[in-house]
Amino acid sequence: MTTVHEFQVEMTCTGCSGAVERVLGKQKEKVEKVEIDLDNKKVFVTSALSADELLGIIKKTGKETSYIGVRH
Repeated sequence: MTTVHEFQVEMTCTGCSGAVERVLGKQKEKVEKVEIDLDNKKVFVTSALSADELLGIIKKTGKETSYIGVRH
């Protein structure tokens, strides 16, 4: 079952958002969709992975990241 998780990620440019897309893209079979709202510094990830697993993956970018919750 997939869930849409919302994260606040400290992104200031398309390079930052590209880094987030790249690390999540490496999880091809586990991440169904990635949406990035650069203006509001939010990342929405549709995945069967847990919030903690996704948080760990996004933090690999070195960007300050926090979990907001499940988007309904």
